[in-house]
Amino acid sequence: MAGFKSHPSHERLVAAAVDWLRHQYRCGIILSEQYCATGEVPDAIGWKGRCHSVVVECKATRGDFLADAAKTFRQKPEDGLGCERFYLAPAGLIASSELPQNWGLLEYAGRQAQVAVKPLRRNLRSSQGMMKEMNLLLASLRRVEVRIEPQTITEFLKWKNRMAEYNGGTLPTGLAPAEREPNSHLQ
Repeated sequence: MAGFKSHPSHERLVAAAVDWLRHQYRCGIILSEQYCATGEVPDAIGWKGRCHSVVVECKATRGDFLADAAKTFRQKPEDGLGCERFYLAPAGLIASSELPQNWGLLEYAGRQAQVAVKPLRRNLRSSQGMMKEMNLLLASLRRVEVRIEPQTITEFLKWKNRMAEYNGGTLPTGLAPAEREPNSHLQ
């Protein structure tokens, strides 16, 4: 077809959102398309220092973007996830005038996401949103625990202790003891 331009798939947009959260926005923890009991399934959500969360909703088509407005957590933004909220769509698919109040826009062009509109506010998350994020994180941790059974998460996280045991009582070069690990999420 002459003039036909294919748009990136939803899957490709989610991968670009994860990449943007990790490398451009410097989030240390990122989840994509994870389900939990809250009803909201963010395409990508990342956390930075001080538990600052950033949600990216990926929209490959106009119809998907327009349908998103009917979701209950869009109708009541205080129920939504994310201190900051962005849509990610192919360049030109969403006009800045169509964005919900205080949302940003990432545009996908040249195989990457770039900020087209910065969100007006960076503190949209309510206490309900924080509890929903905790539910999402806990549900994700439970999925990890199920996959590593019969170990517990605590045992799994103590791998450094086992590394030190195998290394004659000292940690291998480049590893810090747990008590000296930096934790940007609490700073």
